Amino acid sequence: MNLVCLDMEGVLVPEIWIAFAEESGIPELKRTTRDEPDYDKLMNWRIGILNEHGLGLKEIQAVIAKIDPLPGAKEFLDELRQTCQTVILSDTFEEFAKPLMKKLDWPTIFCNRLLADPDGTITGFQMRCEKSKQTTVKALQAMGYDTIAAGDSFNDLAMIQASKAGFLFRSTEQIKADHPELPAFEEFDHLLAAIKEALD
Repeated sequence: MNLVCLDMEGVLVPEIWIAFAEESGIPELKRTTRDEPDYDKLMNWRIGILNEHGLGLKEIQAVIAKIDPLPGAKEFLDELRQTCQTVILSDTFEEFAKPLMKKLDWPTIFCNRLLADPDGTITGFQMRCEKSKQTTVKALQAMGYDTIAAGDSFNDLAMIQASKAGFLFRSTEQIKADHPELPAFEEFDHLLAAIKEALD
């Protein structure tokens, strides 16, 4: 039995923090998991910048409301879900993901939670579990699934490497150079074909 695990940002939708950095005029917030392997360090740094500028959940959600899936992402996901059970494994947060999942016809997503004051000031975050993507893939395997994974960032590597087949999608040149053993694709059609081949 196969189950496909996909990253969300950079694979199905644009990077939320890059969109917010552009909208807010704070270029430092363009730093993502493509640049920083330590997610806790990255998120604590982001929260510090938000608090410095007096920005919070309301402002980020207003930007997310204007984000659409990447061109071709919904069609790719629709066909994939007809072919095989699919779950999105993301280090984003429930408070960010909901409007994006609506635009993708409500696929299953496992993600995290933000901690915020009533006024929307973000005070912290709660991860689902340690090493969430790798832990989830191993749990799915323990339930009898063979996992196939795709992602673009440092935080996707563990789930890709732990799966029976794994792919980089629209990743950075550095990550592709560091992991030449991982097939890398730029187009949804090519990724879909590779996943279907791995299902056989």
